[in-house]
Amino acid sequence: MEQLASHIVKWLAVYCRDAQQSGFVVGISGGVDSALTSTLCAKTGLKTIVLSMPIHQEADHLFRARKHMDWLCEHFSNVERLEIDLTPVFLSLKSSLPGGTSDHDLSMANTRSRLRMTTLYAVGQAHGCLVAGTGNKVEDFGVGFYTKYGDGGVDLSPIADLSKTEVWKLSEYLGIAPEIISAKPTDGLWADDRKDEDQLGASYPELEWAMSFQGDENSLSPRQNEVLAIYRRFNKLNRHKMEPIPVCRIPQVLKT
Repeated sequence: MEQLASHIVKWLAVYCRDAQQSGFVVGISGGVDSALTSTLCAKTGLKTIVLSMPIHQEADHLFRARKHMDWLCEHFSNVERLEIDLTPVFLSLKSSLPGGTSDHDLSMANTRSRLRMTTLYAVGQAHGCLVAGTGNKVEDFGVGFYTKYGDGGVDLSPIADLSKTEVWKLSEYLGIAPEIISAKPTDGLWADDRKDEDQLGASYPELEWAMSFQGDENSLSPRQNEVLAIYRRFNKLNRHKMEPIPVCRIPQVLKT
């Protein structure tokens, strides 16, 4: 685990140096992915701004986020913490949108994420910091479980080649609070506090299995077949997030 952590920390430091930036800004949700990402950024010794951005946030999410930011500040002198309540901004924007948009649950959930992205970039640019993404491998390259131009809008992704299982293991090794590691994963974008598994229909270990599956489908159990179908459906549905923006290539003859 030490070699794995050191590899990511070195990669972060080199990328930041080559980009001629002073450090990183990380959004802290109270979940394990953002906790791990911020810890790895802090271990570079470079400026690391950790930012909580509640929008009608559940009390336990905010408690865990604050606890982790406190822990980082206690252990790393290069960490600065901020909390910006985006609830008034969200409500103001929502009230300005027409009906059919303002009352569209998924649109408003993703709008929360996009407001946070805008805030991270505002703070990051003001301080010469890169926005560090917190997505793991299953989310970013398997099922596309993130908001396009929301939490998917980042400068670099330090843990996007780690499965959720690997995220849990590395977080435990680095001393991240057990209640953060054991908390049920959630994107925190819904009023009913639905968990990731509620939205996906499968757990992260199940999706990790489906992402790497190459065997005989005839030998699978009913649940395995169900999980494989879930994975393939999300992978196809969210492919537009995981591939470069399509560009309409114009034949040269049409330009002359």
